[in-house]
Amino acid sequence: MQSDEPSRPGSRVDPWRGHYAARAAGMVASEVRALFAVASRPEIVSLAGGMPNVAALPMDALGALMAELVAERGAVALQYGSAQGDLGLRETICEVMAAEGIDGHPDDVVVTVGSQQALDLVTRVFVDPGDTVVTEAPTYVTAIGVLAAYQANVVHVAMDDAGVVPEALAETFARLAREGRPAKLFYTVPTFQNPAGVTLTEERRPRVVEVCRRAGVLVLEDNPYGLLHLDADKPLRALRADAPADVIYLGSFSKTLAPGLRVGWALAPAAVREKLVLAAESAMLSHAVFNQLAVDRYMRTQPWPEQLGNFREMYRERRGAMLDALEKYMPPGVSWTRPAGGFFVWVTLPEGLDSKAMLPRAIQSRVAYVPGTGFYANGDGRQAMRLSYCYPPPERINDGVRRLADVIGAEVRLRDTFGTSARADSTGPQAPGPDQA
Repeated sequence: MQSDEPSRPGSRVDPWRGHYAARAAGMVASEVRALFAVASRPEIVSLAGGMPNVAALPMDALGALMAELVAERGAVALQYGSAQGDLGLRETICEVMAAEGIDGHPDDVVVTVGSQQALDLVTRVFVDPGDTVVTEAPTYVTAIGVLAAYQANVVHVAMDDAGVVPEALAETFARLAREGRPAKLFYTVPTFQNPAGVTLTEERRPRVVEVCRRAGVLVLEDNPYGLLHLDADKPLRALRADAPADVIYLGSFSKTLAPGLRVGWALAPAAVREKLVLAAESAMLSHAVFNQLAVDRYMRTQPWPEQLGNFREMYRERRGAMLDALEKYMPPGVSWTRPAGGFFVWVTLPEGLDSKAMLPRAIQSRVAYVPGTGFYANGDGRQAMRLSYCYPPPERINDGVRRLADVIGAEVRLRDTFGTSARADSTGPQAPGPDQA
């Protein structure tokens, strides 16, 4: 009997597989989230997720503030809003950016659903399929996902303990131009970088911007951690501060207030700003007005600088616990970065070890981390891993690093016996989460 059902080139699992746009092929699960359920089990010390410790926030004050907001401005807070974002919040954002030397105007700020959406909007506006975007190596895992979804060609450039190397960046731009695929954007997390924890030095910052200017490449500065400096008395000067025409700046309240509010922003040159507003409007019509007004009211009525100081003190203690534990427990041949702020430490394993292959054995030993492969578009990073100190208390960090050191020691013995550690099982779990940053 002939079926009236249309023929679909799919499968029983997904009958619409043959109908997807080509860009959907780039929409793959992040390695950072693939083991979320496993890493969230209470017996496992998760050194994987970049989650701020929101429990340190004044919850009573936040609750009262939101109740007042509904009572006093509910008709506005619960209504549609502007795709550019609330003007009062944009003014507050300019005050926040001033701490990093940025002289921004509220008209040039576009409020977004976290800085993640800002990255998506910028990519949508600038990147056609096949365009080249240069990033640091390693780079933020979800930036790779966004760029892949828009079918960008991601090219990595070398980074050392002082941040991206200007000479390597210039050579990369020149090589790409010779090959007929010039870079459109340079995406960078210059301050307390995710995942490596390194910071672009003050000496290199103007050099990097000048390299990009000469190559005609727009800089996309992603700076969610800049106010979480743990050693210096004040934040570093942002790239945007000295090059407003050449840099789009992405910011967020996710690390300095609360990620659940999902409020971030982009500061862009005026012409670019207009395109971002149109892109935002087409994506979601308007932002959550309630969240914007809640953030703005919190910033205007609560002692936010003191709260930020409390966050820095807490993360300073946790960073110290991680660095001390790494020094105490790690076997010879393991090295790591020493971040001056932010959330992350980048660990390099001894030769022959594979962090992705090792992960199931680490989970079995009740500790989780993110393998380095998640932070490279080309599959590099097997000899590295990212550890996060922002969420677990110091004693848990110590236990987690001790367990991890035992796993690494066992892998070293396996390598010495058989010549190399086992390769990753591509059908098994890939990497733990969570990480929304």
